[in-house]
Amino acid sequence: MGLRLARGFEALGHQERISAWVEIEPLLDADRHPAGCELGIVNWNSEPLSAEESAEALELQREISRNLAEAIIRLDPKQNVLSAQCTAPDLAKLQAKLAGGVGKPWTDHVELEGNSHQQPMHWRLLDGAQLTVEGSDRVWSTHIEPLGHPDPGSTGFALHLLSDTAPALHDHAAGTAASDSAPALGKDLSPALRDPINRIIANAETIRTKLAGPLAKEYTDYAADIASAGQHLLALIDDLSDLDAVEAEDFDIAREVIDLAEVARQSCNILNGRAKEKGITLVPPAKGEAEYGIGEFRRVLQILINLVNNAIRYSPEGSQVWVRLDDLGEQAMITVADQGHGLDSEQQAKVFEKFERLGRSGDGGSGLGLYISRKIARAMDGDLTIESAKGQGARFTLSVPASAGPKPDPASTDRSSP
Repeated sequence: MGLRLARGFEALGHQERISAWVEIEPLLDADRHPAGCELGIVNWNSEPLSAEESAEALELQREISRNLAEAIIRLDPKQNVLSAQCTAPDLAKLQAKLAGGVGKPWTDHVELEGNSHQQPMHWRLLDGAQLTVEGSDRVWSTHIEPLGHPDPGSTGFALHLLSDTAPALHDHAAGTAASDSAPALGKDLSPALRDPINRIIANAETIRTKLAGPLAKEYTDYAADIASAGQHLLALIDDLSDLDAVEAEDFDIAREVIDLAEVARQSCNILNGRAKEKGITLVPPAKGEAEYGIGEFRRVLQILINLVNNAIRYSPEGSQVWVRLDDLGEQAMITVADQGHGLDSEQQAKVFEKFERLGRSGDGGSGLGLYISRKIARAMDGDLTIESAKGQGARFTLSVPASAGPKPDPASTDRSSP
């Protein structure tokens, strides 16, 4: 827009809240075309965060990492690879290496910048590290989320790889054999659709929050609708991508020991803000409560987020949504229960069908979430079932093979390292 702007902003670190004033000067090339901008912090001050605010800031950083990550790698307590999913095209070689390196340290497959120490290092020293990988021209940063309570890392880690640089665009047809079949959305069209939709959302949010200057309320409302529609499109792309994956003949699930209570608490943390907006209280398993099963951490989290999100969507204001643990012989179970309108027997028979929305329109759903969730549950040798009655809410129960829990790892309890 060619405008010189000055704005105040706040930033949260792990220990401090920083209030600052930034001046943004547009830069033009010789032909008076936009050539970026220059940002200057003209003054700032900081104040320490309370323990509660520090915990909120850390969880916010982790949630941002989860959403922006272009690679999610699940590690065991010794930082050995359990499973990996890389969505960026330039991480294809890393994906192949990780798939062939299950049970080995993840650091064997990357180059850590400025680091010649023996690997793997203590996870705290690797959190935030810069690295490069074969096949990618970008520099990546690591964000490591320790799993397990009360000892962080006792049940492993979730490693997220992020880059500040967008991937280079390549001619997809140049490097692949010609095919008469229609492209799969998850592999071919999804990356091409995400970038323009993300830009639509970002620009709409800029308008909605009036970052470019004052604006009449009706226009900010329009921008909010545009951003909401963009988020809906992204969610639909995610569902269709997952549909491609779960219906593929080679679809497979990682087998690892996971704490269902930990996954449940994470899903509730992620959706707590949305629940509060609707006046709904989420009741996750209490801290210290544990229930171990065998499955893929990322996929179980995906199922629980879908179940809790549905419970929020169809529950009345002022109600509660409970997430409870149980076991039945060789099956570990986790149940999401709500106080909504419930489903009759005919609706229950259809609820797991593809594109089934039970006559609901305008609710933002694609009708694929429960279908995909059940396919994933059964791929883990478990199941997803429902108990409900009209006017009595609904109970969705995910079951996976039970486990006695992770084997003790002497290295994870060694306090001699930083």
